[in-house]
Amino acid sequence: MATVLVVEDDEFVRSAIIRDLGGRSHAVRSAGGALDALRDIAHFPPDVVVLDLGLPDLDGAEALKMLRAISDVPVIIATARDDEAEIVRLLQDGADDYLVKPFSGDHLNARIEAVLRRARTVPATAPIRVGGLTVDPARREAALDGRPLELTRREFDLLAYLGARPDRVVSRKELLTEVWRQSYGDDQTIDVHLSWLRRKLGESASNPRYIHTVRGVGVRLSAPGGE
Repeated sequence: MATVLVVEDDEFVRSAIIRDLGGRSHAVRSAGGALDALRDIAHFPPDVVVLDLGLPDLDGAEALKMLRAISDVPVIIATARDDEAEIVRLLQDGADDYLVKPFSGDHLNARIEAVLRRARTVPATAPIRVGGLTVDPARREAALDGRPLELTRREFDLLAYLGARPDRVVSRKELLTEVWRQSYGDDQTIDVHLSWLRRKLGESASNPRYIHTVRGVGVRLSAPGGE
């Protein structure tokens, strides 16, 4: 059972989601607007947020940015918009997953279970050191050359998984299964998170230092000079 905050202005849709999730033993709260949702999250953090984009007081994309300033709670975007560029932007801005309306209750519940599993992906272990990179799973902290890195939960989990396997090529399928805890999906979500992680490490796919793409196979994390 999870505590789910449903942020949806359409009363019919909101009621249907609440009824379905409640029938699956989730504790469900709801908000019809972005500002009410942000106040709710600040005072009573849920386990996961289902966020509509077409809200009356603030666009959901802007609400997501404001939410990320106060909380790292998993967010599933529920939207009728299926523009690929916008979906990529939402993932870059901190969304954990997205669903295009209409969707079934089974589909939404599966996504909720998946993001909650991902939030618990990295177990507490000894700090990992690869070159000038340090990752501390117990404290959920990372630093590069002594400088703290500001990572989202997903970026941290991805870095920790790769860092625990230095110099080993990890397939995208393995990342999807072990970090995202999904048995299916596309590479786009992984590539978006890899791109943002690279930026925070001061590198790019064309000029890598730590994260190297092995075309057609996967990615590996190696210390600079460890080619």
